[in-house]
Parts: sequence; C-alpha cells; structure tokens
Amino acid sequence: MNLPIKSNAASKEKLLTLLALKAYKNGNFTLSSGNKSNHYVNCKPVSLSGNGLLLLSNMMLENVEPDSLAVAGLTLGADPLVCGVALAATYAGRKLDALIVRKEPKGYGTASWLEGPLPPAGSVITVLEDVVTTGRSSLKAVNQLQNAGYRVNRIISIVDRQEGGAFEIKKAGLDLVSLFVLDEVYEKFKNT
Repeated sequence: MNLPIKSNAASKEKLLTLLALKAYKNGNFTLSSGNKSNHYVNCKPVSLSGNGLLLLSNMMLENVEPDSLAVAGLTLGADPLVCGVALAATYAGRKLDALIVRKEPKGYGTASWLEGPLPPAGSVITVLEDVVTTGRSSLKAVNQLQNAGYRVNRIISIVDRQEGGAFEIKKAGLDLVSLFVLDEVYEKFKNT
C-alpha cells in the first residue's frame, strides 16, 4: 500500500503554505508558556484537515526512528499526529502504533497516563509534537513514557518556534527534528 501523496519538495511547500495560511497568526498573543509573542502558531486547523494531516503524517513518518514501535505525544496537539503517522506507517507496510499521553493520569480505572496499544517495556517510542516553544510539553510526554519503561530518543515537531525549546530538548539528551522553524512559516505568511 502507498499513500496517495508522497513527501517531496512540492508537498513540503504545500504544507508550509497551509501552515502560513491556516495555522499562523500575527498580533499580540500570550502563549501557553505565559510568554508574550507577536507570532501565534496553532497547527490544529492543518492537522485536523484531511489534506494537512496526510501531508504531515507522511513527512513525520520519514523522520520516525526505524526501531520505534510507536509514536506518542501529549494530548491534544499530538492526537491527530500520532494517529495519522500510525496510519501512514500501515500504508507504508510498517507496524507502528499510536499512543496518547494524558496531561494528568486517568481519574478512574487504571489511572493510566498512556492510552493506546502499549508496546513491550524497553521499546523505542518517538514523540510527536505540533509546536515546540519551551519544550515543556514535549518533555512531559517523554518523562511519562520513560517512567512507563520506554526509551525515547527523538521528538519530531511540525514547527519549532525558536524560543529555547530545541536547547532544552537537546539538554535532556534528545534529538529534535522539526519540519519547519517559525522563521520559515512567517516568511511564507508574509509572501502569501
């Protein structure tokens, strides 16, 4: 099985245009980190659209470590990403499950932090993220996965806002692969 859209320069440009038109806003904003910014990036209008998710899933899958048995991310921004990448992997003939990391443990039943088909302890899991600013949400997901006995080496994000998150992720001993940086999205926004 093959995905209908293959990742290439044209599809990357198409995704960048979607992000500039549907995810990027210019103005005065307070970010989830509490920081003020003139740039706001909300990838959900792209990741929750069929075409956007298809483009994102294929590009993110190309960066998932070959030995990863699952992709995971902190709810809500990563929910469509992990599902889309797992589906893209199936189309590519690769077994890769999706896990959702809760922001708080489930308040009943198993009180679990993780949802989805759990791979064996010690498995490699790649974390997916929509936007990296400080790196805190990505690292929260990593910590919960590590606490559950998994190995995490890489985080893949759609956009790195270039506000220190990459440094914090590297300081934690992890690789960050970003499809785009904020400067690219902003430049496309200005020129579209």
